Order: sequence, then structure tokens, then C-alpha cells
Amino acid sequence: MQTQWHAMSSADVLQHTQSNQQGLTSDEAQRRRQQQGPNTLPTIKPEPAWLRLARQFHNVLIYVLIGATGVTLLLQHYVDAGVIFAVIIINAIIGYYQEGKAESAIAGLRHMLAPTALVVRDGKQYHIPAEQLVVGDIVILEAGARVPADLRLLETHSLQVQEALLTGESAAVNKQIDLLAEQTPLGSRACMAYLGTWVTTGHAQGVVTATGSNTEFGHIGVMLSEVSRLTTPLVEQTARFSKWLTFLILISAGILLAYASWLELKPFAELFMIMVSIAVAAIPEGLPAVMTITLAVGVQAMAKRHAIVRHLPSIETLGAVSVICTDKTGTLTRNEMMVAALTTAGAQLTVSGDGYAPDGAVIDTATPASNRLSSDMNDAGRIAMLCNDAQLHQAEDGWQVVGDPMEGALLAFAAKLGWSLDHDRRQWHRHDEIPFDAESRYMATLNHDHRGNAFIHVKGAPEQVLSMCSHQLVGNQSEHLVHEYWLNQAQQLAAQGLRVLALAQRPVTDSKVVLEQADVNEGLILVGLVGLIDPPRNETIAAIQQCQQAGIGVKMITGDHPGTAAAIARQVGIENAENVLTGTDLDQLSDHEFHEAMQHTHVFARTSPAHKLRLVQALQAQQHIVAMTGDGVNDAPALKRADVGIVMGIRGSEATKQAADVVLTDDNFASIVAAISQGRTVYDNLKKVISWDIPTSVGESMAIIIALLLGLALPITPVQLLWVNLVTAITLGLTLAFEPTEPNSMCRPPRHRSEPLLRGALVWHVVFVSVLFVSALYGAFQYALNQGQSIEVARSMALNTAVVLEIFHLFFIRNIYGPSFTWRALRGTRALWLAIILVLLAQALVTYLPAAQKLLGIAALNWQQVGLVMCLGVALLLIVELEKQIRTRVFNWRL
Repeated sequence: MQTQWHAMSSADVLQHTQSNQQGLTSDEAQRRRQQQGPNTLPTIKPEPAWLRLARQFHNVLIYVLIGATGVTLLLQHYVDAGVIFAVIIINAIIGYYQEGKAESAIAGLRHMLAPTALVVRDGKQYHIPAEQLVVGDIVILEAGARVPADLRLLETHSLQVQEALLTGESAAVNKQIDLLAEQTPLGSRACMAYLGTWVTTGHAQGVVTATGSNTEFGHIGVMLSEVSRLTTPLVEQTARFSKWLTFLILISAGILLAYASWLELKPFAELFMIMVSIAVAAIPEGLPAVMTITLAVGVQAMAKRHAIVRHLPSIETLGAVSVICTDKTGTLTRNEMMVAALTTAGAQLTVSGDGYAPDGAVIDTATPASNRLSSDMNDAGRIAMLCNDAQLHQAEDGWQVVGDPMEGALLAFAAKLGWSLDHDRRQWHRHDEIPFDAESRYMATLNHDHRGNAFIHVKGAPEQVLSMCSHQLVGNQSEHLVHEYWLNQAQQLAAQGLRVLALAQRPVTDSKVVLEQADVNEGLILVGLVGLIDPPRNETIAAIQQCQQAGIGVKMITGDHPGTAAAIARQVGIENAENVLTGTDLDQLSDHEFHEAMQHTHVFARTSPAHKLRLVQALQAQQHIVAMTGDGVNDAPALKRADVGIVMGIRGSEATKQAADVVLTDDNFASIVAAISQGRTVYDNLKKVISWDIPTSVGESMAIIIALLLGLALPITPVQLLWVNLVTAITLGLTLAFEPTEPNSMCRPPRHRSEPLLRGALVWHVVFVSVLFVSALYGAFQYALNQGQSIEVARSMALNTAVVLEIFHLFFIRNIYGPSFTWRALRGTRALWLAIILVLLAQALVTYLPAAQKLLGIAALNWQQVGLVMCLGVALLLIVELEKQIRTRVFNWRL
């Protein structure tokens, strides 16, 4: 069991590590280093490049495509063979560059470690490489330095550490040396400093308790190396679909070949070539190409929506997401502090506005119609403005703070109360100050104006400032402090998830120019309490409502305080926001209780990397498709395990980006929802490709098979069938990659992880359209023969009918969820009409060019015959549209 260093006193820790304040001796440090190893993260031996590349070809569909390439080369169908081969190479290249993410992620972790450390050895201070640290070393921390190992703090002086990479909490954490309870979660262990975090202010001394893989940071690296990425639903479905389709085609072709040979319907050599042609035509070799292009089009569309895709199949997976696990700071919120509430002795006021912008109002909730600025409100603004070291300025991308974000929020608050930050700060000169100290927990300034007024201004933690006050400001009068009232108000603000600061003042004589500790220890006048919060993004509420409408669950998983998490969850509309579980709560649950809690709980606070990983795995065990967002190293294992890992591009660490599939360039939850909408569009378009390709291929192949079995003349020869396959398979199918989002796509529930590509409705559609294709081809072929036309003219009509039917079937498939006879549906896209024009031109050339006629065995058609072919296409569209209306409205059966 891991030692609970935070629950041990400093003396016990030194005894346990066999160290002391003078540090280890050089000899002892060398001995321990040989025993413990270097203070580095583990490395993974990279896989040989040739093996990674070879593995890309280990796929059933790739085997089929390779076989199809060989067959088409034997048939001297070089263009078709070239297309299939290009698909194989493209797929291999994409897969090759998406491998090895665990190594990259761990490499990203290693780059975040401190290069050197200030250590005490033999009673003297030395700068040494951080990798030489061992358990028991005494390390000195200074402002701006990264913590080089896990430390139990022995001495602290105003120490604050930024731990967002580990805990997800945005604000720097105050540190002290007192021992804590064993159950204290990682984010609340104030007496510990962890590897990879960095010191923002102050300095300290601590003893090393863990190095390398044994640190909290190292545990993340170990988890990254052990966590396996799940395959995407698209890859799973394509693999199943490919195996099923390949088996069916090969078995059917073999049976037909044996049966036709037994009946001696044609010479064996001719039968064999017919079967090969049917197999090549039936195998949707253009599907992987169109699939890849569809995903690539989705990449471009998502980039416009601030989502950069690193793993191509993740686009489609986004469309199937059923749960989004999101962090809070910067994703649901703006990552900007703002004063949201002001409490004075006589009123509770709310503060409106947006981030650091100094625009907004302070409104009395009891009398909202009143907009009168009272004396105590005015004084609160003056304290917030003058007891402050930050600067607020307007940049191209909005208002920015130079300095502490909390102090920036106080400046914006003062401006909302009418204070001029530039003018009034110059009018009130600061003569002296007591800087903020993590132990005293307050800041004080001494300010004079040009009219002989002088004040001591104080801001700090409510408990501390209250102990320094004897009076309270009521309007413009000073009364005795009602201590219980202020404590109750502070607790109410904290329960709303607000960070609470107390503002106090004390008038002094104009001659006072030196500020001492004794001047603020007592006798202050409390002016009010301010509550600060990182406000939700304006667009987050609408995005979460859209998720709920689409049947997508949203779970907040944060390292922040439970009260803050619940408050933000309420504001953005997350369901059951009051029910918050902490990491400590999760540790006490059995596996069964844990899975039960996941179904009803949507807000998790004070979580560790292990908790986040366990939450994702529990959701996946319940058959959810999970999108996980994050920015810190603590999120990396869960991001890698999730079906779609989404990292914040602005705040995200390099290790986290390496483990993720999608990078958000604006760190905005609304962009995740937009990406999910685009993911649904991609999947819809892929389904349209399959729904268009298979029925047409089966219908055309069946026309040859039926004629062969019945001993009739073939309406389309194998060469003509290959021509149709070549001219339409990728050209027309590719247009579906550019289809816009279907109306109400975000009103449908997410599809199930195990949902097959070929559902019952699609199987019916294949059968129905195949029958229509066979009937139309035979109808056109037989009509020409009955009119006394030659076999070449009859086959020319059948060939052109096949192409026209595919075009009209494409118009139907474009609108599988809506009607086909609307202006939007008939207008189409630029890609659609360009492809149709190219296909018709190619078909016109082979129909009327003598050399092509001779090659394909066809003849020219007259205008009456061309008109009949077009009428067959229109008839197909009318019939399948009527069938769709009956199927969807009467039987509620959709493709």
C-alpha cells in the first residue's frame, strides 16, 4: 500500500526516509540512486517502422482489395486497378502515422519534468540534475521553479503551487506543513508538492518522498503505457461488414460457377471471367476511397468549427458519442474570474457582466428597480481598485489581465461601480503596503488622495479579515460588527461555489505614511464580502441543451471544489447538479455501486487521474461511446482510453495533446457539440454511400446472374459491367462526402456501439432496389429487342439505363431522412452536379464514339431511346420515394 506521506508529521517523514535537515551525504545519495534508479519516467521501446507499416495491411478488406487489384490487372482494367491500389496505400499511410501514441504521450510527459533541482547534501546547497534526486533528499523550492519530485513540505513561506496539470484546479494552491487526514484527496493535500507542478510564489523546503515512476506524475505515465485505445465503432463495423460481404460474394460466385459449369451453360473459361467480373463489380472497392475522402472532408469542416482532428476515424466516432465527460475550467467556463456577488451590511447584490470586461451593473436583489449607489458599495469599489496590484487593459481579443486573475476581476468590479481605473488610481497614491502572504491570508495598502483623505485598505480571507475588524459599514455610518451575520453570509456565498473575499478599511490621518502590522491587526471597518466565480461561457448553456435534445449525457469531472462544481453545473443546466461525488466518495464504492452511481450522478469533484480513467471505463462497460475532454497531464490516461479524446488547444499540455484524438483551438464546450454534429453528418454520409453502392452493384450483378441461370442473352456483358463500375463507383459515390448536415440531425438519439452498418431496413432496401434495377435493365433490353433492334442497341439501352438509374438513385439516397421532392433536395450540391455532368459526358462518349462502341459491344441510341432511358430513371425515383414514405410514416422503419 502506498505510504500516506500527507498524514505523517514532518519528523515522522524524516525518520521514515532516514533523512534530516542537513540532507543526505553524497555517498548515501549515490547508494540510494543505484538502488532506486534515476528520477525519470519509464521509456517504451519503439516498435520497428517496418512492422508498424506491415500491420496496416492486416485487414480482411485490404486482402479483398489486393485480390481485386490482381484480378482487374488480369482483365487489363488498369484504371480500376490503379484506383484500388491507391486506396490500399492511402489507408496504410493514414494508419502508420496514427500509431505509437503512447510513446509520444510519455515523451511529452518527460519534457515537462524539471531539468535541475536545488538540493541540500552534506549540509550544503547544490544545483544538481533532477534525475539524480533520491528519496530522502532535502529540496529547496523557489518561485518560478518546477517541483522536481514528490515532496513532503517541511517549511513554507507564502508558498503557492500551480497544480492544474495534476488536479485540474485552475487557481494556485496555498501550501503549509501540517499533517492531514489519510482520506484527503490529491487536490487538497496542502502539505505536499508534486513532480511536474510549479511554484508561483514564495519558497519552501521539502523532503523527497517519491521519484520517477513512483510519483503521482509517474503513475500517469504508467497508466498511459498500460491503457489501450479502443477501436472505433466505424472500424469494428467495417471489419464485420467486410468479412460478411466478402464471404457472401466469394461463396455465391463459387456456387454459381460450379452450377453453370455442371449445366454447361457456357464454356468454363467464359464462365470463369463472368464470375470474376461479377465479383469485382459486387465488391465495393470504391467504398474505402469514398470513406477516406468523406472523413477528410469532415476534417476540413471541423477545422472551421475550431476542432482539429488528429485521428481520422474519430470524426465518425464523434457522431456516435452518447456521453461527454468534460472538465470545468476553461471548457464550460471562461477561465476568467469575475465578481458575481457583493454583500454589504444591508444588502445582497448581484453583479452582471462578462469576464474581465468593465461593463455591467451591481443590482440589489431585493429592490432590482433601484440603481442607487450607496456609500458602502462605493467604498467596496475603492478597496477593490486600490488594494490591488493587477492591471486591466483591452486587447484585440478582449479584456486582458496583467497579474493575478482574481485581482483583475476586482478591477472590473470597481469599474462597474463607477471608478475610473486610470484616473482614480493616479489620484489615490499608495504610500505603503503589506503584501499578500499565504500564512496571514490578507493584503493591505495605505493610500492618500489629493484632498487630504487617507485610508488603510484590506482584502483577504473572510475568517482572517473578520478577526481584524471591530465595526461594519452601514451606508455611510460605522456600527459594531455583527460577527455571526458575516460568517453566515460568507458560508452562503461559498455554498454557491463562489470564492469569497472580505473588504475592509480604516481611515487614518493624512500624516501617516508608513503601514505596520499593528495598524491592521484590529480596529478595521468591514465594508463587505465579494463572491468571485469563473463564469460559464455564454454559449455553453445552449450547447448542453442541444446535447440533452440529442440524447447525449454530459458529466462534469473536475479537480475543483464540490461546491464550485455544483454551482457551475446548475448554471449551465447539467442534470441533477446537486448530487456531487468526490474522488474520496468514489474510492469507497464497490464496483457495482460505482456503476450504479455513474447512471445517476453527473458531477464529480476532487478527482484524480485514476478516478477519471475508472469513470471512462465504467461508462464504456455500460456500452456508452465516451468523449473525454481535458487539458492537464492528469487527463491524459482517460483521454487515451476514451472513444474520443478531446484536448484543449490553448491550455492543453503536449502530453495531453499526444494522447488525444481531437484538439479544440478555442477550448470551448460548444465546439465539442458542433464537432459531434459534424460527426453525425460524416456517419450519415458514409451510410448514404453504402446505401447507394450496394443496391446498385447487386442489382446490376443480378441481371447477369439471372440471365446466365435462365440461359438467356446477357443484358449487360462483364466488360460493360466493369465500365459502369469504373465510371460511377467513385465519381458519383464521392459526391455524398460533400452532403450538408441533415435537418434535425441533433434531434436523433446516438446510435448504439454495436449497431451494424447493414441494418434490416437497409437489407430490405438492397432487395427492393435490386429488383427494380433488374426489372428496368431487362425491360430496356427486351424493349429494344422487341422493336427489332440489334443486340448491340439493346445492350446499349441496358448499359445507359444502369448509369441513369444510379444517378436517380443517388438523388434518393441524398435524402434518406427527408423528402426527395423539395427545392433543397433537387438543388443538390456543386459536387453532385459536377459528377453527374462528368458521368453523362463519359457515357455519351462511349455510346456515340465508334472505337468505344466496338470495345464495349454497344451501338448509338436515338432520342426516343434516350428519352425512354430517362423515364426509367424518373420512375425509379418515384417508386423508391413512395416506398420510403410508406416505410417511414406507416411502419416507422428507417435506413
